Amino acid sequence: MDAKKDTIIEALLEHLIENGAGDIATVFARTFELAMQIERERFLHASHYERNPDRQGYANGYKPKRIDTPAGSITVDVPKTAGHVGEPFYPQSLERGRRSVRAVMVAVAEMYIKGVSTRDVEAVMREFGIESLSSAQVSRASKLLDDELAAWRTRPLAEIRYLILDARYEKMRDNGVVR
Repeated sequence: MDAKKDTIIEALLEHLIENGAGDIATVFARTFELAMQIERERFLHASHYERNPDRQGYANGYKPKRIDTPAGSITVDVPKTAGHVGEPFYPQSLERGRRSVRAVMVAVAEMYIKGVSTRDVEAVMREFGIESLSSAQVSRASKLLDDELAAWRTRPLAEIRYLILDARYEKMRDNGVVR
């Protein structure tokens, strides 16, 4: 690692020492940006401003992206590239089209499945520093558990000695009448 990256890491550690765990989101965001910059350098086969014959393109600035993480909502600068052949650069650590980390979405989905209303889920996540969670995202998050539910429903059952059943009633609208 070069001296500039060492200086960045040292500055992040100083920030952590001064502010403690209360501002861990800032430290996480800057560390995440550094990791994406290193990944871009590997993709281009050259570091920033380096000229060599193996270079596969050029660094082309940054694009801000807001991400919901367990540390809270953060905004990171995602590096962009230009002038390369083939598939465009996109950091492996980010999922295209996703604003929330899978762990956050699973936690949201589990709260929703356990009966917490979407507004209450939004309020709880806001307390954890995730400000931009919408009710549509809560609904999409609950779909993450569909695969797990399907696996549970289709699992093989061994000999059953006792069977306890429970029921859940869902209201639905049928010809304008809620039943």
